[in-house]
Amino acid sequence: MDSIIARGLIFQACHGVEAQEKVVPQTFIVDLEMFLDLEKAGRTDDLHNTVNYDQAFHLVEGVVTGPSYDLIEALGDQIARTLLAAFAILKSVEVTVYKPEAPVQGEFAYFAVKIKRFQK
Repeated sequence: MDSIIARGLIFQACHGVEAQEKVVPQTFIVDLEMFLDLEKAGRTDDLHNTVNYDQAFHLVEGVVTGPSYDLIEALGDQIARTLLAAFAILKSVEVTVYKPEAPVQGEFAYFAVKIKRFQK
């Protein structure tokens, strides 16, 4: 299966369980892998036969900077569902949401969730 990959989409948003996380924006980083058949796009060189990167980016941005979620699990699920709804051509999507500023005492690079959802 072919895929389109987007790595390191960076947003400032307010997601988390703690009260402070609901008001003080944190950095969230999103990676996407969108699975689809790219043969027709390759043969025709036509944007209508693939996923528009700009549109995908802004859909993700709308979810991440939109209403607050307690869990990055829910945020990742909503991103996946939004992309699948917007692009019928997608067979599945894998979304990784990184939270490098998670309120955890200790040294770490990030906490993250990886969500994979399929077109119905």
